[in-house]
Amino acid sequence: MKEVILIKLGEVVLKGLNRRVFEDILLKNIRRRIGDFGGFDVREAQSTVYVAPRERADLDDAEERIAKIFGIATFSRACEVEKNMDAICSGAEQYLQKELSAVKTFKVECKRSDKRFPLNSPQICAEVGGYLNERFPDLAVDVNHPEFTVRVEVRDFAAYVHGNARRGAGGIPVGTGGKAAVLISGGIDSPVAAWMMARRGVELTAVHFASPPYTSERAEQKAADLLRRVGEYAGRMTMFTVPFAKVQEEILAKCPEELFTVIMRRFMMRAAERIARKEGCGALITGESLGQVASQTLQAICCTDDAAQMPVFRPLIGMDKVDIIAVARRIDTYDLSIQPYEDCCTVFTPRHPRTRPGLNLVRKAEEPLDVAALVDDCVSRVKITKIEPNR
Repeated sequence: MKEVILIKLGEVVLKGLNRRVFEDILLKNIRRRIGDFGGFDVREAQSTVYVAPRERADLDDAEERIAKIFGIATFSRACEVEKNMDAICSGAEQYLQKELSAVKTFKVECKRSDKRFPLNSPQICAEVGGYLNERFPDLAVDVNHPEFTVRVEVRDFAAYVHGNARRGAGGIPVGTGGKAAVLISGGIDSPVAAWMMARRGVELTAVHFASPPYTSERAEQKAADLLRRVGEYAGRMTMFTVPFAKVQEEILAKCPEELFTVIMRRFMMRAAERIARKEGCGALITGESLGQVASQTLQAICCTDDAAQMPVFRPLIGMDKVDIIAVARRIDTYDLSIQPYEDCCTVFTPRHPRTRPGLNLVRKAEEPLDVAALVDDCVSRVKITKIEPNR
């Protein structure tokens, strides 16, 4: 009995004349991401991707990897059989025996893509349902609320039998939405923001700010570990670690304490943009949520944006913390994020930060600083780390 994985495309099918580009990138992503688990034949037809294992291929591991590839709506393990009713019926009995033996009610659904097949979909459902009813006498048909649904697909090259589909990661394939640089801290928010933008097809580069000796190597390692978790969905990426202590010390010594955080974030934007442009990125990504902390008020965000010349995406801007945490748990970054290793954003935190800073006031407060020299210095000393997704 030949077993395959059937993948159903989501938003990709709506892409009109550009659809082929999206499909090609998705197929490339699938081949690369499951390549660790042996040889697979991967092809697409009629809005379905077929993943067929060759010898020594691990379909179990491939299935779990496929669950985290953006661009996939649903997927199913399926039994491939010949296109005749005897093969379809016996295939359903053998392949789904465990599931059917564990329930009391079932129904059969059919999709007949090959219109040359002599039976139409209702006739196929009736014949398969009757056959299974005979083989499993304790089963009853319930077309409205079945415990289990047997699904039959009659396609051009073969017929496929499977049970309920699993939900995919959704979104669109990574690599179709351009490239952007995410400012990654060790907190809860920025990994979620990275994941959300990757889900919209964005290829990620990461920028992390470290402040030794005020922050430890464990804080930098934590950021890299978070990116590896995100990379299970987004793929491989590069992390640029920017030494930021000198910039922070200069701000602390020469600028008003109440404006420390917003001025620091302006320098982060400048440094991240410098790296982003060098890496061919078209935008920056942050994990800011409106009103969450003093540096994320409307006025503070406007002051931060003033320092950047490229677009800044904030996918969490309208989310509350409960929603953000729910996503962090879903993508398995939450437990890492709450580990107690301070990042540079928690260094020199002002006692009474100004929540509604005026732009002119902030610009005036920066005048004692040699902005260009400070940015040049920290960017020239970046540490580059290649991030490979967790296996």
